[in-house]
Amino acid sequence: MSTLFTLSFSVTVPFWALMIFAPTWRWTRTIISSPWIVAAPLVIWAIVALPVLGAMWSLVTSPSLAAITAATADPAVLTALWAQIIAWDLFLGRWVYRDSRRREIHPLLMGPLLVGTILLSPIVFPIYLVVREVARRDTSPVPQPGSVGAQLP
Repeated sequence: MSTLFTLSFSVTVPFWALMIFAPTWRWTRTIISSPWIVAAPLVIWAIVALPVLGAMWSLVTSPSLAAITAATADPAVLTALWAQIIAWDLFLGRWVYRDSRRREIHPLLMGPLLVGTILLSPIVFPIYLVVREVARRDTSPVPQPGSVGAQLP
């Protein structure tokens, strides 16, 4: 189980490396554009979760802190939860990467934000949302007099 636990993150490292260290490379955009990059940790999730699916089903249909705490003592349940978290973080990081490229947010700013997404996505994702709003305002075209949308005095 320990091997699958470690493997669930290891299979995502090449994708994170592309987004962080080669964000403008043509192949990075091509590879990261596919939502299938999250398939490997999800396959690991399926391998680990299928044998304990009954236990996991009861956790999601009748969640309680005590039940989840007890269930995570089972290495298979914990590994499945970890693989799910890793897949979600990669999916979220993929969205952040693609959105930032469309908005032309500088890669030197995005590198640390993507690393933060790997480590603490619930904290860093709202920070990225603020960054994208600031970037949107900075890149908004200024209406020219006489153009559609220009304000009259």
